[in-house]
Amino acid sequence: MAELKQIEINDLLESQKKVALIDVRSPGEFEEFHIPGAENLPLFTNKERAEVGTLYKQKGPETAKARGLEIVSPKLPELYRRVKALSETSDETVIYCWRGGMRSRSLAMFMTMMGTPCLQLKGGIRSYRKLIVAELERYAALRKPFIVLRGYTGSQKTDILQALMKKGYPVLDLEGLAGHRGSIFGSVGLSPKSQKAFDRDLWRRLKELDDAPYYIIEGESKRIGRVVLPDFIMKGKETGVHFFIEYPFEKRVRAIYEAYDPEKNFTQLSEAYVRLRKYLDGRLAAELDEAFSTRDWERVIRLLLENYYDPRYRHKHKEYQQKSTVIAASSVEEAVEKLIPHLDEWGAKFSAIASGQPL
Repeated sequence: MAELKQIEINDLLESQKKVALIDVRSPGEFEEFHIPGAENLPLFTNKERAEVGTLYKQKGPETAKARGLEIVSPKLPELYRRVKALSETSDETVIYCWRGGMRSRSLAMFMTMMGTPCLQLKGGIRSYRKLIVAELERYAALRKPFIVLRGYTGSQKTDILQALMKKGYPVLDLEGLAGHRGSIFGSVGLSPKSQKAFDRDLWRRLKELDDAPYYIIEGESKRIGRVVLPDFIMKGKETGVHFFIEYPFEKRVRAIYEAYDPEKNFTQLSEAYVRLRKYLDGRLAAELDEAFSTRDWERVIRLLLENYYDPRYRHKHKEYQQKSTVIAASSVEEAVEKLIPHLDEWGAKFSAIASGQPL
């Protein structure tokens, strides 16, 4: 009988071989969180997984196993074909599920017995998750300083960060990593990530910035959509060097219009507005209702900025006002040009501190 071999998560991630990485969990599990580069070949659909799970809880493991076998057996020829095809173009084939249990073991064993040797990831994707959690704790312990960009809604902070990133500055684009802009309307036109997927991508970005003496972030709240930011980032924001982007009001209106594309995303915007409406006073709600009904998007944006978002921002961030350096700009390019001398100056200071040199 063929022997099933396992591989540790660190060995997998450090492998120099071309690996065919196969995730046999359901599509829903895969979408929530997976190892980058993995191919999803699910043994069960989302509905089938729920059915087997219910049987396991209500009637026990033997009943669940029997039903699982009934579901998977007709799929084996197609699974064999697809795994074999992936294996033929790779040096090594690794199969994983959640805990390194029956799903990955069954398929890996079947393929190995059929003449296509496969490895099972020991501990499944759970081992990858544990590694990420430990790594984020390690990065938290480094206590690197932060530079924080703040500004009213629509001040192009994300575009400024992305422009700085392209120039090689150590940016953590938290909204980009979360797939969300951080407000009630923040998911419109985007694909929000789960906490696990955010943590994974944050860790990967932090690894890319191992040599950076500091990080640049936007001044986010603790929660961005479904994602909760790590404590070390929030502490870094509180103690960091702050810059306030002062951007013209009309350009903010235009930037928001272009970012949200209201005609394309009308349904999502309407649903988000319904959730927001209960927090508005009657007069403002009535004006917005009228503007929404006529699709007067610039009026909608102006009303929300002047009467809701800007006042909330001023109240929430007043403690940062005095310690912020104001960067007045009317374009992303101008903001970047004005920020760079400050960033270079602070970067030199942070580098000196990190190397133990006197300032």
